[in-house]
Amino acid sequence: MKMARKLMNAVQYNCYGGGVASLKGGGGLSELAVASETMTVPRPPEVSAAEATGLPIAAHTAHVSLTQQAGIKLNGTGPKKNILITAASGGVGHYAVQLAKLGNTHVMATCGAHNLNFVKSLGADEVIDYKTPEGEALKSPSGKKYDAVVHCAKGFPWSTFEPCLTANGKERKLKTVIDSKYPLSKAEKAWAKMMDGHATGKIIVVF
Repeated sequence: MKMARKLMNAVQYNCYGGGVASLKGGGGLSELAVASETMTVPRPPEVSAAEATGLPIAAHTAHVSLTQQAGIKLNGTGPKKNILITAASGGVGHYAVQLAKLGNTHVMATCGAHNLNFVKSLGADEVIDYKTPEGEALKSPSGKKYDAVVHCAKGFPWSTFEPCLTANGKERKLKTVIDSKYPLSKAEKAWAKMMDGHATGKIIVVF
């Protein structure tokens, strides 16, 4: 839960006193935080502080998984690939679905029954309830095998994915979906909800 901070000295980047987003290794859950210049970017005025908080960790994780691990080119110039994204309604998952669709991919996603329509709205081609027999087996309704898996859920041994992978398998169009907001005084409740593992999108701590 990283907060988009106010930058007080950034003349070089023309964002003095403006909003920024930054990736920190720790200490972000505070009213004041020191951020590295190399890990900080200006926040466009059309992006709220709450929306920006999800980008440093969750969106970056999704981006690295898709581009560096799965080899997907997000400009759509790469070969057609079939991707499985588990826990697709969560923090990393909802970014992964959107980013994957920017590439030349067919996305099969798993999530809870109450989030099926939500994940479809993000662009997923196939969505199944992870509690159904098909969902537990991670099998695509179309019978497609996967070139890569972005595994955002817990409790699956990697052997579960092997039958579903192909022979060569490898392990302003993006939006942040906010599940809930908590004041700093109730940060422990935000943490508890995150650990519960049923958030739809990002959980935000506001100041």
